[in-house]
Amino acid sequence: MRLSELKPGQTGVITKILGHGAFRKRVMEMGFVKGREVRVILNAPLQDPVKYALMDYEVSLRRAEAELVEVQLLEEWVNSKIHVDAHTEKHEDHEFSNIRKDKIINIALIGNPNCGKTSIFNKVSGAREHVGNYAGVTVGAKEGIIKYKGYLLKIVDLPGTYSLSAYSPEELYVMRYLREETPDIIVNVVVASNLERNLYLTTELIDMNRSMVIDLNMYDELQKSGVELDYKLLGKMIGVPIVPTIASSGIGLDKLLDTVIEVYEMKSNDTRHIHVLMRSEIEDCVKVLKDEFKKDRAISHHFSPRFLAIKFLERDPEIEEMLRVYPDYDKWVNIRKTLNEKIKKNLNEDITSAIAAEKYGFIQGALAETMNGGVVKEEKSTKIIDTFVTNKLFGFPIFFAIMWFMFWATFRIGSYPMEWIESLVGWISGLIGENMADGPLKDLILDGIIGGVGGVIVFLPNILILYTFISFMEDSGYMARVAFIMDKVMHRMGLHGKSFIPLVMGFGCNVPAIMSTRIIESKSSRLITILINPFISCSARIPIYVLLVGCFFPHYGAWVFLGLYMLGILIAIMTARLMRRFWLKEDETPFVMELPPYRMPTFKATMRNMWSKAEQYLRKMGGLILVASIIIWALSYFPRYESRDIPDAFRIETIAEIPEERINALGDEKVDEVVLKEYQQSHSYLGHIGKFIEPIVRPMELGWKSTVSLLAGAAAKEVVVSTLGVLYIGEDDADLLSQRLSAPSVITGKAPFSPPSALAFMVFVLLYFPCIATLTAIARETGSWRYSLFSAIYNTTLAWIFAYLTFRIALLF
Repeated sequence: MRLSELKPGQTGVITKILGHGAFRKRVMEMGFVKGREVRVILNAPLQDPVKYALMDYEVSLRRAEAELVEVQLLEEWVNSKIHVDAHTEKHEDHEFSNIRKDKIINIALIGNPNCGKTSIFNKVSGAREHVGNYAGVTVGAKEGIIKYKGYLLKIVDLPGTYSLSAYSPEELYVMRYLREETPDIIVNVVVASNLERNLYLTTELIDMNRSMVIDLNMYDELQKSGVELDYKLLGKMIGVPIVPTIASSGIGLDKLLDTVIEVYEMKSNDTRHIHVLMRSEIEDCVKVLKDEFKKDRAISHHFSPRFLAIKFLERDPEIEEMLRVYPDYDKWVNIRKTLNEKIKKNLNEDITSAIAAEKYGFIQGALAETMNGGVVKEEKSTKIIDTFVTNKLFGFPIFFAIMWFMFWATFRIGSYPMEWIESLVGWISGLIGENMADGPLKDLILDGIIGGVGGVIVFLPNILILYTFISFMEDSGYMARVAFIMDKVMHRMGLHGKSFIPLVMGFGCNVPAIMSTRIIESKSSRLITILINPFISCSARIPIYVLLVGCFFPHYGAWVFLGLYMLGILIAIMTARLMRRFWLKEDETPFVMELPPYRMPTFKATMRNMWSKAEQYLRKMGGLILVASIIIWALSYFPRYESRDIPDAFRIETIAEIPEERINALGDEKVDEVVLKEYQQSHSYLGHIGKFIEPIVRPMELGWKSTVSLLAGAAAKEVVVSTLGVLYIGEDDADLLSQRLSAPSVITGKAPFSPPSALAFMVFVLLYFPCIATLTAIARETGSWRYSLFSAIYNTTLAWIFAYLTFRIALLF
């Protein structure tokens, strides 16, 4: 029978892995090998994917992929399980030719996703990288440098990887880093309570023959389970010293660094190179290729001949590419073909599955000799929470309720500190206005700096609240469940369930969200996810929404927020469907994703992440937005005009638009000032630019000032608000921007925005071209500026269409 036929609660034993290519490789790396027990836990709300328990951890598979795994019910399993003793062989030529003699040690942190590498990196190096409780948080190498006991330690936190294969961007990145950088010491971080799965990567690192230390992280979880592990004996058996640590509290990290130095100085008694011996049919074939590669020392300059031989037998694409340049490549390919046929004939299975089974057999044998008692995980809280958040009845309502509450808190709770900051900005503005002499400098400070930057900084609390929610979802493990329950929806869009994680991260900022698409193995799904990510409303748009929602929809703030975000998601879905149907061919990538246990985020970690976002926002205030505000002010301030420069036709036309009662209230002198100010703005450099493109937004009853603010948003979306502040607050320094946007003009009697035009403006801001940083990230991640250009043109076209439709529909109400 197939794994997909098992019902929740049933346990099966794997008998065969069908399928081919990336799917086979990935599921075997995750532990789906012959003889392994798999238990069905529950189905996603839409019955697909399905969550399974395997080797003391949880993983999700789509039913289509579970259909490719043959199993027998546990009670029917009568064949003996795979058992391979932990045989080791001392390496025949123990070489240390690359030992460095200085006091600098280059250390690479390598481990499975969600094993705690970044926590260790943060504790040791003092860095503030974000730690999330789901796979794929670290999307690039992070480097930290510390001084420790006379050594300079350069520590690199590499992306999480399940194996050293070229299956995913993370694995490819790690492989290339190890090949090109050649670190002095590898610190292999493994989860103490899930050794069987984590040590698969360790066996590959052993094959690579690098100086290594194993960090037995989350050791407290193993101790709580009641399991006794003789980690010192295990370290001696596999030839790698093992150090237990608890990264969250820093326990054991000093011992870890001490051991790193011992290994570097060749003083560790546990360090020796072993071979993870497999059955003779495989070993004989590995030896043939290993001997071939040993003939040319240049080949094994970065990787050991044994590692190359095993990966070449497995047809690893990165190793294939690496060896293709050698003149004997065709000869090696022919040898491999003969060896693979031999293995398949003798073992009745392909080389990839045979090697995976042997490695897991080795791990089982090693743990059988060093571990007393199996790790029985109760994880009651995880099971109870998952009963609700992944339930077919409650899963989606809970998710949407969390999203609604996040937006409600962002708008409603954030309004209180926002008012305090707004009052402070108003007080500073009044103080300067009363005590500073009139002139260009005063205008620059009031209209340019305070009107621009001050108009944006008031939204800092709203952004911090949003990031607190996102950080909590990431750290707790809920984000992985969101990907689980949304996989079927994403699959119908032509995307991967993992695509949902970058999309949710886009609520914070599109730039790191686009970078995080590296967790998606499928190239086409990754490309589509990158291109639809700008439709997800980032935190930079929040100041615009809060400003206009507070002006025109104060009683429906959460609903307007939710409606805007949902519209962005719907447009993203529509775009993904179109791209998958007409542009990028169907790509069936397996949904294999670890579901980590829930962990309560620490207050310190949440606050640290929130403060890091506050620092980024404040730096943007003092940098990009300040500069943009000054430029906008200068373009609107110059050239300067006097009353005598105003043509009589403009004066007559402008006065004719002012209501008679308003003229009587203002008086002749004030009317002249109003006419001069209108002429100054409309004939400034900025006015000429705005009026040139004003016809584009005129159907939504938006003026040239709105158009200019949208153009300024190319630098950063927050600049839209600062530009409106520069252009509107100067008209009456006593008014706040929010009041000014809804107040009738002294000339036309109309407010700059109406409720329908405000809605249209927000929709346009939601959908139009991304900021420069996002366009740059798109180009960098796709490798071409063509995709950035496509994103700018396509998004802006959709923005105009939907903004116009929104305006026309809003007029009906």
